[in-house]
Amino acid sequence: MEILIKNAKSLLQVDRGDTPMICGKDMSSIPSIQDAFLLLRDGIIIDYGKMEDCPESQGTIIDARGKLVMPAFCDSHTHLVYAGSREKEYVDKIRGLSYEEIARRGGGINNSAKLLRNTSEEDLYKQAMDRIKEIISLGTGAVEIKSGYGLDVESEIKMLRVIRRIKETSPITIRATFLGAHSVPLEYRGRQSVYVDMVINEMLPQVAEEGLADFVDVFCDRGFFTTNETDRILKAAANYGLRSKIHANELDFSGGIQVGVKNNALSVDHLEFTGEEEIRVLKNSGTMPTLLPGAAFFLGMDWPPARKMIDAGLPLALASDFNPGSSPSGDMKLIMSLACIKLRMIPQEALNAVSLNSAYAMGLEKELGSIDRGKKANIVITKEVPGLEYLPYAYGTKLIDKVILNGEMGNYEL
Repeated sequence: MEILIKNAKSLLQVDRGDTPMICGKDMSSIPSIQDAFLLLRDGIIIDYGKMEDCPESQGTIIDARGKLVMPAFCDSHTHLVYAGSREKEYVDKIRGLSYEEIARRGGGINNSAKLLRNTSEEDLYKQAMDRIKEIISLGTGAVEIKSGYGLDVESEIKMLRVIRRIKETSPITIRATFLGAHSVPLEYRGRQSVYVDMVINEMLPQVAEEGLADFVDVFCDRGFFTTNETDRILKAAANYGLRSKIHANELDFSGGIQVGVKNNALSVDHLEFTGEEEIRVLKNSGTMPTLLPGAAFFLGMDWPPARKMIDAGLPLALASDFNPGSSPSGDMKLIMSLACIKLRMIPQEALNAVSLNSAYAMGLEKELGSIDRGKKANIVITKEVPGLEYLPYAYGTKLIDKVILNGEMGNYEL
């Protein structure tokens, strides 16, 4: 199948070549071509350039006059396979209960675990596919999905099998992450080390044997898993060839960033508490700092120091953290808006953070995240807009006109 997109007002994020990530001051620039064409064939980007060099095509022609054409969003941190919702806890938060207080009462992650254990694999799949259709319609072309709402062997495997089924039946590019160490189940309170042993000795071997995960994750933070426990889990996962992605420093200076970098984590995520030492450790590490402003917004928490991190020369990725308890939205355009408004990132930095840098945070930077010949044709065409800055500026307006995944236009409207 061939698609020729013509007359694009601006073709964004082009000519990145072999660049794996965008760091520091370079994040303020988005390479672009004005009055451009983009040629897609058999799921791959074939050619692009100025309209004066536009080739003929016998395939589908799309006129993008007045519109932006750019890579589809990459969302590198979600929990979108879950059962039901947690709006009652939302009211608890409004009344002043903290995330940790809700968790101590058996709410939070353990509440989702209880619901998930009582939900069939088929129902989980149907609920998750509704969310997948939603995020595609909002411009997302690649998503990482974590387990972590099972918290026992059977239920964690069930979640990962659902994620595998979504991989097999959906056009979106998916990476699966095993997050058995998301929280300590209520039945293991006071026996946390026993649960860690279960993650290492029972869950991990089965996950690896069935090939259910691309990555492993641990919630390394105050009140959850310690740096020593995290280190044990990550080392065990590495023996199975699973690279790590870490929940770190959402609630405190936990040491999670340091243990993640020590274990060659692909990304460390949340990072509301990030100081000079954490920035020093991250510098030139190959670990992508990933910020989740949707969670900080929803929970009313401190905002991560994005400006300080960029000014220090770090790369940044942005992700939605789509989940029922702390960020019930997978709208990456909204995430860009929060990054601009609350993290003081400019729109160009935000676009780099939801495209090439977030592709890197999933190990997909060689095939997604930029407009380059030979990369996968996951493309978004906006409605007519004044320019890139308008996308985060108009934070409540649906501005995605067309989504092309694997070089094909499906009916992705909800």
